Amino acid sequence: MKPALWQLYLILSLAIGVISTAAILIVLAEAPPLAIAAYRMALASLLLLPWSWKTGGVKEAWRRLSRRDWGLSLLSGLFLALHFWAWVSSLKYTSVASAVMLVTTNPVFVGLGSHFLLRERLRRLMIWGIGLSVLGGLLIGAGDLRAGSGELLGDLLALAGALCSSAYFLIGRRVRQVTSLLSYITIVYGLAALILIGLALGTGTALWGYSPLTYGVLLALALGPQLIGHTGLNWALGYLSAPLIALFILGEPVGSTVLAYFVLGQGLSWFKLLGGVLIIAGIYLATRAP
Repeated sequence: MKPALWQLYLILSLAIGVISTAAILIVLAEAPPLAIAAYRMALASLLLLPWSWKTGGVKEAWRRLSRRDWGLSLLSGLFLALHFWAWVSSLKYTSVASAVMLVTTNPVFVGLGSHFLLRERLRRLMIWGIGLSVLGGLLIGAGDLRAGSGELLGDLLALAGALCSSAYFLIGRRVRQVTSLLSYITIVYGLAALILIGLALGTGTALWGYSPLTYGVLLALALGPQLIGHTGLNWALGYLSAPLIALFILGEPVGSTVLAYFVLGQGLSWFKLLGGVLIIAGIYLATRAP
């Protein structure tokens, strides 16, 4: 039974609220980017696996998914791993506002990919919503970029993260039509964890020896932004188009920027306030589209 539209929007809003804490937690974690990404996915997968095994999510994946859908799920896990590696790395070089602004430009890529690859036509209101929200995201990071705090490497890493997350959402939209949420995320989260752990070991990145506070932050990343936030997005992919969900993610810069102001002391300028208003307006227009 399909949920009511207000239920879908409520779950999406709650998911974005939780995901907004990710950038703050990453900055607080005293560990290399690759270790942070690996722990986030590994802990989330370990917490998820017993539930998935008990409720039949693992068995369903083996029985129902075709060879092609298995391949797509594995590809989705690869893009998710690369997304987190690139985005977490970007936060080590630039401000929270700049990194989150750039990584959430994915509605542009998701909208184009959904239109040309998934044949999901973009309505006029959706296009206007994407345009307004992307403009808002650009304004949020403009102050930091003009002040010189946004390093080029950090910006490029955040954009790479946006491209990878766009591919992740487009593939998820396809596979979620034929399998349950639990089966899909068990495969995708698990593979992303294995890839990130392998990369960490291959590059000599330490996976242990951190402070208790850092381990607590890593656990919070797995429980909150990953298991609650990303799982909420993947659940909604079974009912809503990929561009609309990607557009909701543009609410993340608003939450992350506000949290960065109160928790990290990073400035809250008029650029960011105006950008937040435009993002909210864009999301409203998109939700009014058929």
